Amino acid sequence: MNPTKRYEIFRRFREANPHPTTELEYSTPFELLIAVLLSAQSTDVGVNKATRKLYPVANTPQAILDLGLDELKTYISTIGLYNNKAKNVIATCEILVNQYGGEVPREREALESLPGVGRKTANVVLNTAFGEPAMAVDTHIFRVSNRTRIAPGKNVDIVEQKLLKFVPKEFLQDAHHWLILHGRYTCVARTPKCWNCIINDLCEYKDKTPAPAKVLPPAVTLSVD
Repeated sequence: MNPTKRYEIFRRFREANPHPTTELEYSTPFELLIAVLLSAQSTDVGVNKATRKLYPVANTPQAILDLGLDELKTYISTIGLYNNKAKNVIATCEILVNQYGGEVPREREALESLPGVGRKTANVVLNTAFGEPAMAVDTHIFRVSNRTRIAPGKNVDIVEQKLLKFVPKEFLQDAHHWLILHGRYTCVARTPKCWNCIINDLCEYKDKTPAPAKVLPPAVTLSVD
C-alpha cells in the first residue's frame, strides 16, 4: 500500500471520528491500567460491568490492597481468568505503593515489569493515559493491518513496528483507537462489512463482502420524487 492511500484512510477515520478513545471506562491512569489488565481475553463490556462496582469502593493501589485478594475477587468474578488476574492486580498494587508512591509510572520498562502487564497493556496505558504515540496491537489491529495491507506482518511485533513507521505522524496518536474500532465493528473477523466501510475503495483486501440483499452501500442514497 502506498503512502497516499494510507494518508487518505486515516484522514477518513479522523473525519468520521475526530476524538476516538478506548471503550474501557476509567478516570485515572491507575483505573485504566487495572481495566486493561483485566481485559485480557475478556470484553470491554464485561470489564466495565466489574469496574463500575469495584472503583467506587477501591480505585487506588492502597485501597485495593486494603480490600484484599478475596474481596477483590468478588468484584471481578464475572471476568474470565479472574483468580489469576486478581493475584496480578494485588501484586501490581504492592509494587506501585512500595516503589512508585502509588502512581502509575510513565516508562515502558517500569510498566512492563508489573505483574500481568505485557507490551500491549503498556502501550495502551502509554497511549491513552499519557498521550504517547504507542501502538498496542491486539487481535483487531492485527487483522485490519493485514487484511487492508496498511501494515502487513506475520506477528504483532512486526505489525506494531510497521504501523509506527508507516502511519503519518499527524494520525499516530489516535491510530490505535481508529483501527481497533474499525476491526471491532466493521472489519470483523468472519464476515467483514465491506459494503458499509468508509475505506472500501482504498482497502486492498481482494475478497470483499458484497452488500446483503436490499442493503445499499453507505455512499448510495435513494432519491424521493
